[in-house]
Amino acid sequence: MGALDLSFFNRELITNFLWNGFVFSVELTLVAMAGGILLGTLLALMRLSDRSWIALPAAAYVNTMRSIPLVMVILWFFLLIPFLTGRPMGAEWSAVITFTAFEAAYYSEIMRAGIQSVSRDQVHAGNALGLTYAQTMRLVILPQAFRNMLPVLLSQTIILFQDTSLVYAIGAYDLLRGFSTAGRNFNRPVEAYLLAAVVYFVISFSLSSAVKQLQARIAIAR
Repeated sequence: MGALDLSFFNRELITNFLWNGFVFSVELTLVAMAGGILLGTLLALMRLSDRSWIALPAAAYVNTMRSIPLVMVILWFFLLIPFLTGRPMGAEWSAVITFTAFEAAYYSEIMRAGIQSVSRDQVHAGNALGLTYAQTMRLVILPQAFRNMLPVLLSQTIILFQDTSLVYAIGAYDLLRGFSTAGRNFNRPVEAYLLAAVVYFVISFSLSSAVKQLQARIAIAR
């Protein structure tokens, strides 16, 4: 430990190497979260359908995605789609599509649990008011499901932020690549990866603490 030199961790390092990577990691997290929740909600509604021709494809998609390592899905999208289409896909766009499609499977299960946590009496009440199934879901069930599952959705988003470091495998310039590049330029790879671990821990732990406080407030509100 006495050989460690952290003096290169300064404003220049953050400005020249880390900031752009941090911005991309945050943007990827937010875009994949929004897209994943939208697609995941649709998949959850499909899985809850009484019609097997709707429920089975959604179940197959969710189970397949949840059974494959994320880094493999990243490489599939990055390497196979350009091969099939004949057009190159940038690392950034490949990461956005991959994370949105992959995280949708996990958000789907969260939303399915949230929808099932709402009493069926709410559905009957909607029917009594003359609402259609779509209106009942949009106006009655989904708002309650989102409220019930909000802490879990945010916890999954923290995991998503941590997983963005995997885009390193396809050359996207994220936060981890920023640290890696700085480590090579300053000839301090050990210190760079150590600092990367500390930064990821601080961000994730801070967000997790905020989610716990939010969960406590929601519980009190109930």
